[in-house]
Amino acid sequence: MKSGSNLEKVLEAGHFAFTGELGPPRGTGAKEVKEKAQYLKGNVDAVNITDNQTAVVRMSSWAACLLLIQEGLEPNFQMVCRDRNRLAMQADILGGYTHGIRNMLCLSGDHCMFGDHPDAMGVFDIDSMQLINMVKNMRDDGKFQSGTDIEDPPKIFIGAAANPFAEPYEWRVHRLAKKINAGVDFIQTQCIYNMDRFRKWVQQANDMGLTEKVYILAGVTPMKNVGMARYMQKKVPGIEVPEELIDRLKGVEKKKVADEGIKIACEQIEEFKELKGVHGVHLMAIEWEHKVPEIAELAKVLPRPKV
Repeated sequence: MKSGSNLEKVLEAGHFAFTGELGPPRGTGAKEVKEKAQYLKGNVDAVNITDNQTAVVRMSSWAACLLLIQEGLEPNFQMVCRDRNRLAMQADILGGYTHGIRNMLCLSGDHCMFGDHPDAMGVFDIDSMQLINMVKNMRDDGKFQSGTDIEDPPKIFIGAAANPFAEPYEWRVHRLAKKINAGVDFIQTQCIYNMDRFRKWVQQANDMGLTEKVYILAGVTPMKNVGMARYMQKKVPGIEVPEELIDRLKGVEKKKVADEGIKIACEQIEEFKELKGVHGVHLMAIEWEHKVPEIAELAKVLPRPKV
């Protein structure tokens, strides 16, 4: 046991983990965060709080994390390398931990050119691999990156992202291996639609013995409509949406498309439960938090374990 993280306890006990996600507001509205939190309470083991996702300004991840803690939920604090240098990163890790944050997801971050401040300067002082290693050294060695000792080191459960769907495909599993070597404890994947490609990636990870060294949570995002599916297929880099999935959504009445999207997501979760090397699911119900209780029920992941 490395931290006081509930998510870590769930995974270490061998349970199938189920995490959720919440995007902070584009303003100071704590009410919005607290309302969304109610749909996640009791249905997930931890909740990711995104960090200026898609390079668009939002309430800071650590601040929204504190609101979640007040609501009785465990946050997964996301940090991107785009916006801070290593001093600011280490300061935010210490501050967040002091206020009860126990999980952290280390990410590169989308480039500023894709967001609402395209002329902003990206920092990228260190990359996600170095960030993982920096947090590990803070936790395990009690050292800042400078080598100076930390008083009361932060015992953080360290996460990172993986994308099995970015080319060159054969390199993706080796990137996972590098993150494990850097010190990651758990991985959440990009949202999965191409199940064949994902199965191959997990098989590679199994064959290399990687799934015994890290917990893998498969990313699931339910499709709300055909337009969303087509947009993700054509416009979102690193996501593969097979044509047969779009055909399946097209094949139902318009008013039942959202239900079909949820049904597909639940079928995926059922398969992930049986897939060797997958230790849980990360549900990204984008602005659809109110559907999480229904999805959790249909996917038979309730009740969540008490550990």
